[in-house]
Amino acid sequence: MALRILVAEDEYITAFDLRDTFEEAGYEVEGPYAGISSAMLACQKAKPDLAILDIELVDGLTYELAQTLIDDNVPVILHSERAERDEIAARFPRAVAVAKPCPPAALLDAVGRVLATC
Repeated sequence: MALRILVAEDEYITAFDLRDTFEEAGYEVEGPYAGISSAMLACQKAKPDLAILDIELVDGLTYELAQTLIDDNVPVILHSERAERDEIAARFPRAVAVAKPCPPAALLDAVGRVLATC
């Protein structure tokens, strides 16, 4: 069974590019979700194996969702603007922060590294 990656991203093109990239790599993709509430609901229905979260979605910041997933031992990759990367890394030391824009190959590499340490 393929590993499930939850994608929460509100930029339409980026969201569907992420989905397509991970599906082509053999992962099952949950989403993409543009809002925190829909992403949280998806996590409550079925815990993902990994989550890729944009920091700011249409309905707010994903900090609470990120912390909930981390507390539930779900690896999290935070996909954010370059200026926010250091702040996010300090706030969530158990997550991986990746700066936008990030080439698909680099995100796939980050997912592979994160899953290898689980």
